[in-house]
Amino acid sequence: MQQVRLGSSGLQVSNFGLGTLTWGQDTTEDEATRILHAYADAGGTTIDTAPTYGGGEGETTLGNVLAQEFNREDFTLITKGGFANHPHWRHSNARGTLLASIDRSLQHLQTDYIDLFLLQGSDPHTPIEETLSAIDIAARTGRVRYFGVSNMSAWDTAEVFYLARQLTIPTSAVEAEYSVLRRGVERELLPACKRHGIGFIAWSALARGVLTGKYRHSTPADSRGASPLLAGFVQPLLTEQNASAVEGVFAAAKGLDASPIEVALGWLKAQTGVMCSLIGPRTEIQMQQVAAGLDFELPQPLVQAVSDLLPVTRDYPEVGVQSSSPSSS
Repeated sequence: MQQVRLGSSGLQVSNFGLGTLTWGQDTTEDEATRILHAYADAGGTTIDTAPTYGGGEGETTLGNVLAQEFNREDFTLITKGGFANHPHWRHSNARGTLLASIDRSLQHLQTDYIDLFLLQGSDPHTPIEETLSAIDIAARTGRVRYFGVSNMSAWDTAEVFYLARQLTIPTSAVEAEYSVLRRGVERELLPACKRHGIGFIAWSALARGVLTGKYRHSTPADSRGASPLLAGFVQPLLTEQNASAVEGVFAAAKGLDASPIEVALGWLKAQTGVMCSLIGPRTEIQMQQVAAGLDFELPQPLVQAVSDLLPVTRDYPEVGVQSSSPSSS
């Protein structure tokens, strides 16, 4: 795994990051510990989490794992906000909600600072200036070191970028879903990030697990697609058009004597402007399978061939931004 600078910022991340969507619920603390050991052994240093992951237990699980067996300074931690849980999770970028969310994350992660804090999405009910004032407070008090946004359209991202720059709070990163099956960021968001030196982080690099091929013929009982927590997250990608694209990935893999995981991650690694791609294995075995293919280089002719499997249509992140992220997980 490589260490790269996130855009024009000074923050270093590994080119593949570890997602913790299932930690604390579908992934136990013991299994999470084994996953993190396997990820660190592969050279990984970047961990992505959120207050809602694992049914609200993701950050706590990660904090426990780090405190017991790892050096926190060896990792770049990414989390998101703001979320209020009164009595159910709801999203808000209000000053009070954001600051409370940050403090709660620090407590759960058992750390004094968050390396990269992301706004989980847009909030039409809160002025951007108010939102950024909370980020400024968190940065000045040392609770947050770098700031970015997640799951926002290019328009909303641009508004945050320019207002944040006026307040001397540079936008260091954008995190959005990007894979062979979800390429909407190519229209506006990714080019804008490249133009303005914003680091781009791709979440769900394996298309919520669909690109592994596990759903080619059925839904395995132990998969996310069968999980009460995440079935609704996987289902939107199980379309006939996507199934055809998955078969194309498998054909490319067979021709190269590689795995579909290697082809999918190799394709994403070849996309200019992507600094970090997030993988979310639920088990140590899955982490080892993914780690085995992280150094794979997809030949350029096949990069184009895989790109041609699906058209780039208008959808996420301009349409359905909030529903694209597992906000209840």
